[in-house]
Amino acid sequence: MADRAGEQDIRGIDIQKFVTGFADEDSVLKSYCRQAPTSARELRWFKKTAGYISPPTTTAITSNLASNTAQRALAPVAAQTYTRNTSYVRKYYMKSEIISLEDEKDSDVDVLMTMVRDVIRGVANQVDTRIYNVLSESLSPSTINTAAATGTGWDDGTNGNPILDILTGLKNIRSNSYAVDGSNRPVLYIHPVEHTNLMNYLITTKGSSIPNFSSEQVKKSVVMEILGCDVIVSTNATTDYALLFMKGVSAAWKQFVPLTSEVERVIGVGKIVHVWEEGEALLENPKSVHLITDTVT
Repeated sequence: MADRAGEQDIRGIDIQKFVTGFADEDSVLKSYCRQAPTSARELRWFKKTAGYISPPTTTAITSNLASNTAQRALAPVAAQTYTRNTSYVRKYYMKSEIISLEDEKDSDVDVLMTMVRDVIRGVANQVDTRIYNVLSESLSPSTINTAAATGTGWDDGTNGNPILDILTGLKNIRSNSYAVDGSNRPVLYIHPVEHTNLMNYLITTKGSSIPNFSSEQVKKSVVMEILGCDVIVSTNATTDYALLFMKGVSAAWKQFVPLTSEVERVIGVGKIVHVWEEGEALLENPKSVHLITDTVT
């Protein structure tokens, strides 16, 4: 049916070009690593043995020989040990489907801009996942600290105790001579499930015993810091685990090629978005990491 002036079908419509409806989550783990460029794809690096050095013990003497040295005696000798490691740069690469000239010209959605953003985020997400796997040793810890959650997990309102679990992790990190304060802050990296259970424990289970905590945290809606730890909530984390590590200490990101995007023009057809990054995460200080397991019943 034809419309006259003033009727709705011929009115101008303000169509939002940038698609909404999804709140993208940032991939942030790279910013919590020590940033170090590399000019080669093969990386040879050395891992220092964690903890305080001390002279070796001898027969029938198990105490630290440096703690009570006799006057005019020779000083007992202590040595440090290192482990040599070799790693290789990984390439993270993705490209879009062809965006036709026609779609770019008349689509209500800015398909090119949306695709550039989403492909970049897709590559960044893969880098983020790699760093998480290196920090957590792919959730099969062999050199990092680890302990099971108290009770049957953080969703156990009666026997669970996430605060005790976090404190245990910080204690284990500190016992290996890492300072858990100052500029290199500890980071708690958790899945939204663990965040929900942690908030429920703090507000519902313990809220009445922590003056003003319950009402204040409800106002803030999220916990950004707890027990001196920065809290990061991400779906890149795996539920049933909580990861504690030290910012700028635990891992390094060795960057060979920075995050790069380029648009390929297919003459007469359209455009293809290419995005890539090359680098590798190194677990330089494994004893500055603590993995809490079995956080969900």
